[in-house]
Amino acid sequence: MEAIRGKKSFDIDFNEFTLRHKNYNRLILDLGTGDGKFAFHYAQTFPNHFVIGLDSCRENLKEYSRANVSNLLYVIANANSLPRELHGLISQININFPWGSLLQSLLSGDVNLFCGLEKISTSHASINLQLNSGALNEQSWTLPKGVDQIQVNLMRAGWQINQRKEMNIQTLKKFPSTWSKRLAYGRDPRAISLSGCK
Repeated sequence: MEAIRGKKSFDIDFNEFTLRHKNYNRLILDLGTGDGKFAFHYAQTFPNHFVIGLDSCRENLKEYSRANVSNLLYVIANANSLPRELHGLISQININFPWGSLLQSLLSGDVNLFCGLEKISTSHASINLQLNSGALNEQSWTLPKGVDQIQVNLMRAGWQINQRKEMNIQTLKKFPSTWSKRLAYGRDPRAISLSGCK
């Protein structure tokens, strides 16, 4: 699979990937990581976990991927075609404020995305999503109906969603991502978080 550090990308094979993560108790995936800030923060907060920030857009990853953090790896890949090297390894999936094609796939129940999530997950994996009104409006969904649709699609794919919470402005300001801060100070700061497990 293709990994990136700064402006340089490089291939990392299964053996090298195994060596990198073998001494960590859990593998965490930040899917659609954007600029990678959330993955960076998570890796620093939980040094016993190995964190993978995955995105298809390499341009946004230049800054945070430069960091020399041993339990953090940034991967260039499409959410609808997740790397085989991740199969059966991911303990927790985070999807923070998705937009564009990733959000579209969540709303439509895209088979490639949901099969991919199934393949990469351990048997007791957890999932956390943060969904915002502005991104859903761009897809012609209201926040409540869009969240309902994504929740239904997740449950059809075998996930049990056991928590649904509104995120207020203070929660958005404290959330460790660049996008959440923009939302908190923007015109439409409404957001909802979903969490569940296999």
